[in-house]
Amino acid sequence: MKFLCLAYGSEADWKRLSKDEQSELLAHDNVLKERGDYMAAVKLQVTTVTNWDHDLKTKDAPFARLEHPLAGFSVIEANDLDEAIALVANTPCARANGAIEIRPFWDQGDAGAPGA
Repeated sequence: MKFLCLAYGSEADWKRLSKDEQSELLAHDNVLKERGDYMAAVKLQVTTVTNWDHDLKTKDAPFARLEHPLAGFSVIEANDLDEAIALVANTPCARANGAIEIRPFWDQGDAGAPGA
């Protein structure tokens, strides 16, 4: 099963960690990458696009207000939600006063997936 993991956290909280703590957390990210999971940090630049009633609008701001900015995301493979939680529990945002939001998603071949 695949999970989209959205990582929220501030740069200030990251910088409060010691270099050793940062290295430890980045090493955990590398473990996930070596498993074949996709991980990426995102830039602070945000463009929101809406096209309601064919009225295209763009805004240089997030669509939703968040406690912490979106810092990155990953797509991980896990057998279930419990395994997904265990895999992301020691990632930088989860440990540096941020949060990881985990969302299972349909793969195109999944039984019951929309359009399947």
